[in-house]
Amino acid sequence: MPTSALSRRIAAIEESATLAIDAKAKALKAGGADVISFGAGEPDFPTPDHIVAAAREACADPANHRYTAVAGLPELRQAVAAKTTRDSGWAVEAAQVLVTNGAKQAVYNGFAALLDPGDEVLVPAPYWVTYPEAIRLAGGVPVVVPTDERTGFRATVEMLEAARTPATKVLLFVSPSNPTGAVYRAEEVDAVGRWAADNGLWVLTDEIYEHLVYGSHEFTSIAAVPGVGARCVIVNGVAKTFAMTGWRVGWLVAPTPIVAGAANLQSHATSNVANVSQRAALAALTGDMGPVGVMRDAFDRRRRRMHELLSAIPGVSCPEPEGAFYAFPSFAGVLGRDVRGRTIDSTMTLAEVALDAARVAIVPGEAFGAPGYARLSYALGDGALEQGLVRLASLLA
Repeated sequence: MPTSALSRRIAAIEESATLAIDAKAKALKAGGADVISFGAGEPDFPTPDHIVAAAREACADPANHRYTAVAGLPELRQAVAAKTTRDSGWAVEAAQVLVTNGAKQAVYNGFAALLDPGDEVLVPAPYWVTYPEAIRLAGGVPVVVPTDERTGFRATVEMLEAARTPATKVLLFVSPSNPTGAVYRAEEVDAVGRWAADNGLWVLTDEIYEHLVYGSHEFTSIAAVPGVGARCVIVNGVAKTFAMTGWRVGWLVAPTPIVAGAANLQSHATSNVANVSQRAALAALTGDMGPVGVMRDAFDRRRRRMHELLSAIPGVSCPEPEGAFYAFPSFAGVLGRDVRGRTIDSTMTLAEVALDAARVAIVPGEAFGAPGYARLSYALGDGALEQGLVRLASLLA
């Protein structure tokens, strides 16, 4: 089919770099190659047993074999509301919850419900690859606010104010961050939240990594800042915390008019989330949190080891990740070098060489609005992590 057959809106969408890298790595593996992938942000742990057991039980219940309410099972919406009140400090009701097909659909639905053509969204960079595309699909304009290591990859009020215009409607706020692993301090969250409220901005905050915070760092929700809740959309889900990426259950929490509008959109797009997956998510939110602690401890150990090994590679500098399960090192000292017969003119080129020559998959920083950097997930086995970083170090020696 000729490219011209596509609408301009769809043709303009950039492919997800993280999923593209992961797909290429998996294709090489399927062909027999020994590939170690630091690409997709996916826990290597199985979903905890009690969640799987709840899904098995749900499969046998005929009530789950039928359509259900678009906005989600009442029990799950109530559980999400209770969890949000407890963990985010924003008291909400079940009517303020929309259950979505993964947090990615919640991002899309949220921006679609908020934005008219030309509305601007402040997007601190580095950013997850999907945010700008979801904004553009909704007719909005992503306004990138660059951050770097000097501010710990955290945007300040001064930086945000400098980017604000009369067309600014929404602030995108993400902590812990994908891709950098940065966690905003409580006082920074308060300052940014009060600034957004004072300027009448909406805040869409992605809290998917809220339980994956390490050391002395703590998660703080911007939704709890006075004045923010009336103009706030929280995006979250079970994928990262409970190792449930394949179950596809996320949600957004917002004032009821936003939820009603987003649910109306979802009624025409996908209707309800799979009932068995919703029952599994309910078991996750209301069940034993012990397995979450075990996984977090493993991620903590891996982040420290990854930071150590990356920092030892000449030309590479790596801030220590504070949350999520990603390291975001700078390869500035590698750029311009010849590696296996190719000049490394960008981290995009570096990612290609690393996969082709060392069978190591990393995601280039260009995908996150941060040329010269790359994202490496440490959500993989300890042995694979060690071996993959040894290969990368050998490649760049």
